[in-house]
Amino acid sequence: MIDRTTFWIVIVVLGLCTYLIRFSFLGILGNRPLPLWMVRALRYTAVAVLPALVAPAVLWPPATGGSPDPVRLGTVAITLLAGILSRNMIAAIAAGGAAFYLLPQVIG
Repeated sequence: MIDRTTFWIVIVVLGLCTYLIRFSFLGILGNRPLPLWMVRALRYTAVAVLPALVAPAVLWPPATGGSPDPVRLGTVAITLLAGILSRNMIAAIAAGGAAFYLLPQVIG
């Protein structure tokens, strides 16, 4: 167990670091135009973060004890296919939701 003083020091330091990271973009660069290369790179941030959040839940789901599940892998394949074919995020999400609901009944 960590003592109270160390705990609060860590909390304050992490809070300050988080504030400084956000301030670097909002406070310092907020009223200046960003270079074009940075704007292009920042455009892909959400596209990179979402798969990083979803991949562990698909490849090592806690519900199956950490082993890959055919239902989840099939759902990912159907979602990707729907997204690529329709080029519509809402359609891909709907297809993924339907697949996650229906695949256990189909696979058994």
